[in-house]
Amino acid sequence: MDQNMMNEVLAGLPLAALMVGADERISGCNVAALALLGAGLVGRHHAFVLRQPEVLAAIATALRARQQAEARHVIPGPSHEVIHRVTAAPVGSFVLCTFEDLSDREQMDAMRRDFVANVSHELRTPLTSVLGFIETLRGPARDDATVRDRFLAIMQTEAERMVRLVRDLLQLSKVEAQERQRPTDRHDVARLIHSAAQALRPMADVAHVRLVLAGLDTPVEIFADPDQITQVATNLIENAIKYGGSGKEVQVTLGHESGPRGPKVRLSVKDQGEGIDSFHLPRLAERFYRIDGHRSREKGGTGLGLAIVKHIAQRHRGRLVIDSVRGQGSTFAVLLPAS
Repeated sequence: MDQNMMNEVLAGLPLAALMVGADERISGCNVAALALLGAGLVGRHHAFVLRQPEVLAAIATALRARQQAEARHVIPGPSHEVIHRVTAAPVGSFVLCTFEDLSDREQMDAMRRDFVANVSHELRTPLTSVLGFIETLRGPARDDATVRDRFLAIMQTEAERMVRLVRDLLQLSKVEAQERQRPTDRHDVARLIHSAAQALRPMADVAHVRLVLAGLDTPVEIFADPDQITQVATNLIENAIKYGGSGKEVQVTLGHESGPRGPKVRLSVKDQGEGIDSFHLPRLAERFYRIDGHRSREKGGTGLGLAIVKHIAQRHRGRLVIDSVRGQGSTFAVLLPAS
């Protein structure tokens, strides 16, 4: 194979690819391989470029045994590893090495494993408690009315926790399924948010939290799913009431702002709670991520509320923004396209 034909073949491949000659040096590569492995590849010994033993072994198999071989090529990154499946296939006297990016697939697999583990853990704890109480009520505490009433109250609390978890899991699944379907009807989001806030006033009164509403008197019509916007407002306001602190104030504001992609509608919920350390902020919208797991469960949290808000915002082509300073409270805002 002459050099021009080799370059044309490599340029036509959609994956990062390079050719290793019989002298074990890189004879050619495409632009994607240069972006992945760096400049100046051609002419260098492949062992100095790739270095990873598993990849070198696959190339050696293809060079000497003339058999196709596969290996994993891993590049450490700041947030996650970049993983490629390297296929080394003999082509004439050369070995063609292609790099298939598996990073997204591996991340999805890891997310699924974590999700199943988290759901199992969240359900196992209350179920274990309920089964333990049932066993006690059928045995030693069968005729003890005081213990029976106390255990039944705890069992009800644990059962309600499981119901909330299942409800939020179903809600999250529904939102993710609809995420690529943009709402096609216009609705007054000011009215929806006002209704959600009014529905939560009894909860705020019990917690001795004052709800202050602003910008909700004037209709604001945008393309929106009314049930999901109500869900967003409910989740954010409920969290602010729970974690904002007794005797404090929660401000719910609907306003407008400009952006690089056009005007935006901004729903912000600001509390006067303890605030959140900055290193927690990037992960707050992850499923089951909690700053204080015990406190969250005590207050009835499932760890899915902000994940639901994030996916609803994305379905509306918007985003969730979180600002917080330790000791100065937190602001959770959802930005939605105004048109």
